[in-house]
Amino acid sequence: MTENDKGSSLVFLTKKVPAVARPSAEEPWEVASNISYHAQYNPHFSPFKFDAEQAFYATARSVRDQLIQRWNDTCYHNHKNDPKQTYYLSMEYLQGRALTNAIGNLGIQGAYADALTKLGHEIEEIAEMEKDAALGNGGLGRLASCFLDSMATLNLPAWGYGLRYRYGLFKQKISKDGQEELAEDWLDKFSPWELVRHDVVFPVRFFGHVEVSSTGTRKWVGGEVIQALAYDVPIPGYKTKNTISLRLWDAKTRAEDFNLFQFNDGQYQSAAQLHSNAQQICAVLYPGDTTENGKILRLKQQFFLCKISEQDIIARFKERRDGKVACQWSEFHTKVAVQLNDTHPALAIPELMRLLLDVEELAWDEAWDVTSRTIAYTNHTVLPEALEKWSHAIMWKLLPRHLEIIEEIDKRFKEVVRRDHTPMESKLPMMQILDSSNPEKPVVRMANLCVVSSHIVNGVAQLHTEILKSELFADYVSLWPNKFQNKTNGITPRRWLHFCNQELSNIITKWLKTDTWITNLDLLSGLRQFADNDDLHSEWASAKMSSKNRLAQFVFKVTGVQIDSNTLFDIQIKRIHEYKRQLLNILGAVYRYKKLKEMSTEERKKETPRTIMIGGKAFATYTNAKRIVKLVIDVGSVVNNDPDTKDYLKVVFVPNYNVSVAELLIPGSELSQHISTAGMEASGTSNMKFALNGCLIIGTLDGANVEIREEIGADNFFVFGATADEVPRLRKERENGMFKPDPRFEEAKHFIRSGAFGTYDYNPLLDSLEGNSGYGRGDYFLVGQDFPSYIDAQAEVDKAYKNEARSISSRSLSTQGGGRFLSHCTGKQFELDIEGIEEKFVPQ
Repeated sequence: MTENDKGSSLVFLTKKVPAVARPSAEEPWEVASNISYHAQYNPHFSPFKFDAEQAFYATARSVRDQLIQRWNDTCYHNHKNDPKQTYYLSMEYLQGRALTNAIGNLGIQGAYADALTKLGHEIEEIAEMEKDAALGNGGLGRLASCFLDSMATLNLPAWGYGLRYRYGLFKQKISKDGQEELAEDWLDKFSPWELVRHDVVFPVRFFGHVEVSSTGTRKWVGGEVIQALAYDVPIPGYKTKNTISLRLWDAKTRAEDFNLFQFNDGQYQSAAQLHSNAQQICAVLYPGDTTENGKILRLKQQFFLCKISEQDIIARFKERRDGKVACQWSEFHTKVAVQLNDTHPALAIPELMRLLLDVEELAWDEAWDVTSRTIAYTNHTVLPEALEKWSHAIMWKLLPRHLEIIEEIDKRFKEVVRRDHTPMESKLPMMQILDSSNPEKPVVRMANLCVVSSHIVNGVAQLHTEILKSELFADYVSLWPNKFQNKTNGITPRRWLHFCNQELSNIITKWLKTDTWITNLDLLSGLRQFADNDDLHSEWASAKMSSKNRLAQFVFKVTGVQIDSNTLFDIQIKRIHEYKRQLLNILGAVYRYKKLKEMSTEERKKETPRTIMIGGKAFATYTNAKRIVKLVIDVGSVVNNDPDTKDYLKVVFVPNYNVSVAELLIPGSELSQHISTAGMEASGTSNMKFALNGCLIIGTLDGANVEIREEIGADNFFVFGATADEVPRLRKERENGMFKPDPRFEEAKHFIRSGAFGTYDYNPLLDSLEGNSGYGRGDYFLVGQDFPSYIDAQAEVDKAYKNEARSISSRSLSTQGGGRFLSHCTGKQFELDIEGIEEKFVPQ
């Protein structure tokens, strides 16, 4: 055995570092010993090696020891004190890598770095081995994760509930043909963070029928019944012992559900049919729903999350009483707050009603009072396709009892309006939950169900909330003006600055002479006194260049494209959607490339060199979104290899965008694009992350952009485009043939049609920008309308970047305005608005 073999051998390692269980280890030698213990006594790999992957799993298990202790102490403390708790229901969680976040929150980074060095590894190398948990897609999931992190840090009693997706949304592969979708492999081995709870198993019924007794009571029976199994992921707070739980549900079947007779008779698929049905539920996030089976599977997923989570919540509510007193349902809302993260968990409403009516045998009025006082709803979108509507027929087929309850809620709501709000009766066709305007295809409006049934409805940015109140839910505001509130989204500064951009974090701590800004971003305003300090500017520029160099290395690794860190790094990372207007971005790049080609060599030298990076996933069945990805790739392949322009412009599509990729892109960015059609982005949170990391923004006055601009100053925000109140008029004018396209817009489209970027047929994509109306026409997202002001704003960016002193100062100011967008602030708002949610410090 060579020395190198010895260094990576587990046998050699345990002789060098004794394998001793030390779950509370804090000193490096204790930590190293505990890692060695997990490598030897929790073996998932061959004992003849201890490479980076094995070291990661052993290290994660070692960290999990501390999390379990803190999690148990938190659960015991809350069980003993019985506080009101928030339960957060979300179809998505974008956690990102957990190792760096966990040891950072626990304050043991140094000990683990030193311990791993003793074991022959570097902590950065080990952290890279972790795969992102494939539990989400975009801002909805990232907000949910930031919310849990902040609730834990604020010592607020909270739980998250989600689904344990086996293959996530998809892993994005980029080739010359565009985006390809592969199954995520994050669970191919196992997740070292989760704790399977074999004692937390509940049955879930689908299909069947409603049985009515002689006394009129109703019961849901028959159909197929599968089992839900709980997996807990501990979520530690920052510098606090409080550790809350993200409980993920997985679907399984019992042994007796396997038909041994059919299997032995050669009917293998039939024998395991229920097992197959169970596996489908948590296979992927957002399965395609163009078929009836796809729609049923999506509805199954949503009900699965709601049914089991609420059954678990009720079980925990009863458990805290230890059976010593009768369960008083009038107390339920004083101990339980259920927050619905968008409409996906809307079935929590009829399911809670069903449990109270059919299982607990409450009368309707009492059950409704409990439900409406317990449920709160966060709206994340005004897009019609995202305001879910479920087919009446499909819901009746899958969830017959729940449809009965929804029909009764709708009936009683209409009776209240007719009785107490007579002038609003004419508005009922748009307000009612059941939409029968097309008698052949009646649907259930899930957003309406949430608004009618919740005691609080909140938007996620000031502009978004005003649109909800003045447009989308205006009629409901007339009924319940105090029901609607704003809670602007927030981000956690630990992951999005302190951990992912340590150079900048250290500079801020140095100049503020404190690190308490990490939990109180309002302190960043203290940097303003140094805004003209050359030493700060120099340090700031050095930190940014380090981040840019790291990003350049990553881009070369994943794409093979060499980018120059001395160019302006211009980044847009979001899920690919027409309203987010990646198409506007790439059309601008095409126009820039064409102008560069027309310049002389001397003229080009006067231009600001720029590297444009775009990342995000296009949903597998969203054809135009996938065409946009293909266009970015094709433009990049031409631009990046053109000897005339490659020193002045690069266009890169960054593949498989996720949290870990964002942790490299955001610190390295100098200009970030948030260019959605005004009034269509509910909030956005990546805009907050970019600003926090000292990045300038070009954007429309949409979502949280409005508030960010107020905080960082108009001079540091390159604004363009129509405003939200102008959009309806501009669309109407377009329909009436009054739109006059800017010549630059026509020039960019013509250049693409000329074949300059290959032979792919982009006509269907470009056609969507033309005409005045009609499906796939009429430029609904106003790309052409905003194109000239976008190009003018980009010219202003070029000028600002040439003035390095002004550029550095602006970056500093953008960071200083981050306090308003701390997810702690959102958590504090929930604490204030949800009566009875209070800080509960777990004793040290």
